[in-house]
Amino acid sequence: MTSNQPTVVDELDPPSLQARFHRLRSNKAFELFVIGIIVFSALVIGAKTYDIPPLISKIIVFADWFITLFFLVEITIRFIGEPRKRDFFRSAWNIFDTLIVVVSLVPIEDSEMALVGRLIRVFRVLRMVSIIPELRVLISSLIKAMPQLGYVALLMFIIFYIYGAIGSFFFASVNEVLWGDIAISMLTLFRVMTFEDWTDVMYETMEHYPLSWLFYVSFIFLTAFAFLNMIIGIVVNVIESENRARQIEEQGEQPARSDLEAQLKQLQESVNQLLERQR
Repeated sequence: MTSNQPTVVDELDPPSLQARFHRLRSNKAFELFVIGIIVFSALVIGAKTYDIPPLISKIIVFADWFITLFFLVEITIRFIGEPRKRDFFRSAWNIFDTLIVVVSLVPIEDSEMALVGRLIRVFRVLRMVSIIPELRVLISSLIKAMPQLGYVALLMFIIFYIYGAIGSFFFASVNEVLWGDIAISMLTLFRVMTFEDWTDVMYETMEHYPLSWLFYVSFIFLTAFAFLNMIIGIVVNVIESENRARQIEEQGEQPARSDLEAQLKQLQESVNQLLERQR
């Protein structure tokens, strides 16, 4: 006795286009290929800065358009592969990538905005940050550290301003080029902070003011040693916090995945039991 009702599911429904693109954009090989195209794009941009033969120049133009079209296809795959399309544009990196790709499509090579077109293509190299998660962590950490860095930068500006005014009052007669006004004095102090031939500046003023070395040594201790190390410490602290939060998030996802696997296993057992009863 036969039954018209199927007892065994012969094949599963084919995955949707969204599911296929979601798997494709999450594929490591695809990500590495995209990174390779970004590196190739950077090389093409660098090649344009040299004097090259006309034939090579035409090849570079075609390569540039290929890269642009590839990025358009890649951003389309990522958009279609997004389970919820509204969430795609909630990511600042996705908005940045989309703007770069869309603006790159404008044919402005032979127009007055050719320079703008080249600049936009230079920014395509930044897409490396949106592709590699570790780089995204560094950039997000730097952005989150900006409020604290702003206070340190404000304090550094105050120190620069005070020392610049003192340097302009005392050393303008020694060297008008380096200490003529407070703006030039602050620029000279930046040179001192970065240790760019700062001893030449110091020895020049010491010929007229023997104790002026105290001015430079105290400034270097405050800026190069104290404030710059403070900036590094703030950035490192934020990066550690971001990495710790990322680890906690990944550890929190593991129990959820295990629960889902257990539910799927239980569902499979229930289906098997139903099939055995029908037999």
